[in-house]
Amino acid sequence: MNHKEIVLSGIRATGNLHLGNYYGALSKFVRMQDDYDCLYFIADLHALTTAPDPKALHENVRNILAEYLAAGVDPEKATIFVQSDVPEVSEMYLLLNMHVGIGELMRTASFKDKARKQLGITDDADDIERRIIGADTNKRVNAGLLTYPTLMAVDILIQKAHKVPVGKDQEQHLELTRRFARRFNSFYGVDLFPEPQNFDFGGAPVKVPGLDGSGKMGKSEGNCIYLVDEEKVLRKKVMRAVTDEGPKLPDQPVSAPVENLLTLLALTSGPEVVQQYRNAYADCSIRYGDLKKQLADDILKVTSPIRERYLDIRDDSEFLARVVRRGAERARERAAATLAEVRKAMGIIKFY
Repeated sequence: MNHKEIVLSGIRATGNLHLGNYYGALSKFVRMQDDYDCLYFIADLHALTTAPDPKALHENVRNILAEYLAAGVDPEKATIFVQSDVPEVSEMYLLLNMHVGIGELMRTASFKDKARKQLGITDDADDIERRIIGADTNKRVNAGLLTYPTLMAVDILIQKAHKVPVGKDQEQHLELTRRFARRFNSFYGVDLFPEPQNFDFGGAPVKVPGLDGSGKMGKSEGNCIYLVDEEKVLRKKVMRAVTDEGPKLPDQPVSAPVENLLTLLALTSGPEVVQQYRNAYADCSIRYGDLKKQLADDILKVTSPIRERYLDIRDDSEFLARVVRRGAERARERAAATLAEVRKAMGIIKFY
């Protein structure tokens, strides 16, 4: 019998994975799989909130699956599956929604932010609920976006996960998951769901900045280095990264765009390399071309082996199918057991 703590995490199927995904999630997935009972999934149902092209969605799932494997996630050690291959998730999503309030969903920060984007609202006014209700049908906010936290909660609770590694932007959703678990357990007088906690890797959380001089690396911001970028493409992206005009005075504070590049360098290079460029900035001798060349070289040491494995795995349809088929079987076995408990608690019991 397996007594390891259950860890679950998923990545939305919205395009190739980037350096932020690698340092924020994938590299940690690989570390966790030896010590925990790990389930890693590709969230294609979550991706539907942005109405992707069906063909592109399928390709994204395939690409991310291959990237998981190329980065070192081992299907012999971890359960790797596609979210929609576990239909029990969709049924429990419906059932749990019966215990979730519209108001608490509408108050989530991510819903408000994404609703503003879908409606094209640029201000931060507090009347977002009124604007959603009054929105034109051609510019609507879909209900799936509203109930995104419920689906995320089901992903976690149906596997009875103990730990879920999430970033700062998902912490509110994880707190809602704990609330929903407590509410269900209390309402039906059962001890069915554990309350999942954020996985604490120790140390400061990893923030991977983008190449545009502001914010974190993200697909929608167009500031990414993808794990499968060709060398020529990657070098061009790095050489075009935003910097500043250069330091004018000794020991002046490092500007935000250059600090971003040094942060990336700290992830991919040794501390002595980072210190070398910090010293050069401090004495006004820094050459950004040299910094960017160093950064590109060191990033390629990380991404090139992943890209090579990815290209081999991506075209092996039989292997990919075998991985997700076996992963779905494992994930469904647990999900079906949990769903049966949920149905029994709620009184949804068959007569035959």
